[in-house]
Amino acid sequence: MLILPLLLLSACSTQEQEETQNIDNNGKTVSEDKFVPEYDWALAYIEAVNQNNEKTTLQKFQGKPWIMNMIFTNCTTVCLPMTANMAKLQTKLKEQNLDYHLVSYTVDPENDTPEILKECGAQYEADFSNWDFLTGYSEEDIQRLAKSVKTLAEKPAGTDQVSHSTKFFLIDRNGVAVKGYDGVNPPYDDIIHDLKSID
Repeated sequence: MLILPLLLLSACSTQEQEETQNIDNNGKTVSEDKFVPEYDWALAYIEAVNQNNEKTTLQKFQGKPWIMNMIFTNCTTVCLPMTANMAKLQTKLKEQNLDYHLVSYTVDPENDTPEILKECGAQYEADFSNWDFLTGYSEEDIQRLAKSVKTLAEKPAGTDQVSHSTKFFLIDRNGVAVKGYDGVNPPYDDIIHDLKSID
């Protein structure tokens, strides 16, 4: 039963998304500008602190759509390009005068303190005004969060690495994951289009 979910995890794995047909429930063609959700997954509620050690909950981000991913600072594979790609997404959003929040949850909260996460973000010139790096929860909490978006966040025995999703998730204004994108090779134009379309 665990074989299929493990195919979704990091360490050189990505998940291709099926194309969504532009047809509504009545069989009518939907405009390309209208956002069509692929998921309907309520994000698990966990309490956290950000890189400034400020308490942060999902309520901070609700009201507008936002983008989240999962990383950790000791990662030796996909987290580095994913964080660089999130920084690039932030730059592209700024270029279009768009103010959408970005959220990176560490999957290694035991080791990733707010100070370490702030240093990590600074290395990528993150603008912390609308990009939070979150920690301060238990490993069980992050596993529950990962499960809510149909993936895992687990440490294989005998390693300091963590298996986790490589996706950027689009979260709607109500805290529901509605779409996922390849975080290693992000479709920036699609992400920005979807943020504007769902808003």
